[in-house]
Amino acid sequence: MEILIYRYNSICEPDIIQCFEAFGITVHQETMEMKDKQVTPSRCAGKVTEWILSHRLSFVFSINFYPAISYTCNHFRIPYVCWSVDSPVPELFSNALKNEWNRIFLFDQAQYAFFHPYNPDHIYYLPLATNVKRWEKIIPDMTEEDYRKYGHDVCFIGSLYSEKCRYDRLVQNNALSSYTQGYVNGLIQAQMKVFGYNFIYDTLSDDVISEIAAADPDFYRGQDVFLNTDRYLAAHQYIGMKLANVERTSVLTALSEHFDVSLYTRSDASGLPLVHNRGAAATLTEMPMIFQASKINLNITMRPIETGLSLRVWDILGCGGFLLTNYQAEIPEYFEIGRDLEVYESMEDLIRKVDYYLHHDTERMEIAMHGYEKTARYHTYEIRLAEMIRILSSQ
Repeated sequence: MEILIYRYNSICEPDIIQCFEAFGITVHQETMEMKDKQVTPSRCAGKVTEWILSHRLSFVFSINFYPAISYTCNHFRIPYVCWSVDSPVPELFSNALKNEWNRIFLFDQAQYAFFHPYNPDHIYYLPLATNVKRWEKIIPDMTEEDYRKYGHDVCFIGSLYSEKCRYDRLVQNNALSSYTQGYVNGLIQAQMKVFGYNFIYDTLSDDVISEIAAADPDFYRGQDVFLNTDRYLAAHQYIGMKLANVERTSVLTALSEHFDVSLYTRSDASGLPLVHNRGAAATLTEMPMIFQASKINLNITMRPIETGLSLRVWDILGCGGFLLTNYQAEIPEYFEIGRDLEVYESMEDLIRKVDYYLHHDTERMEIAMHGYEKTARYHTYEIRLAEMIRILSSQ
């Protein structure tokens, strides 16, 4: 079997390629978008066409959805397989989503429930995973010096979304009225008090949506969409990203007033004076050692991921780290809270649990071990991609 993977440098791609190859599949890679982020849809379609005409491909694969690849594969009647690892993904609103030769896998049940009706025979739910075998090549070789360097009481690895926040740019450019800014701020503060349910999409007023869409000349306006995207994008791509920034900053600020907190990020952390900013962490080398060595690894899921588990959850557990995460509706489907991982449902609950687990080493390490064992047994890329191939074979 031969397949083509169209790459854009997602951190998932090396693990997926390795897994497909371990299955005995010949994997070809198209990497032009790793070097050039301005690749046009026509150029993408042309390059994929060249691959299809020169190889006997069983399917074309990508992380996230590319309408140009979907249309190309539909033309040649070759399955186009994609796995969504982000939310939001505006390209999912393309009419290409309805193509017969799509095989689209979505990691978030809310995302799946939203898009599945538009192509019910070819859209599937598939949670994310981790590459335990990769981490097992690194963690056993950790030295005492590694544990001292990368071991922290409380640690968070991730973006603060300050540099990715389109909403902030609109505010800075005075493009939004004081009413809309107050409305959005109130909505953000209310949402931060609720875990396990995202109400921003349903609550937004039409006037606020229209103002945000009109204020940004770069607001996504697909010419080939089956549904108006303004509400979805205003809720998730603008307010959702701003909420992620406010929430992560608030969590780290509150914790740093009580505990020793370390942050690995490329974001500007100057607004967190009590947090130890360690800079960026190398994903494939430093990150697993940080997860393994730190007492408490935080996960703060950005709210556009409504019910699903982000990649960070699987990776922390797959490295044998203790995970303390915000509650997500899908967690109980895969893990036992208090045995495999721990969750928080308010700021007060978070502070209380951090304090508790910093003072209960044995219990914390037992939970980390249970989480690792369950992840290694049930939630690896081998298991997920085997399920993907089983679904593809049944079509």
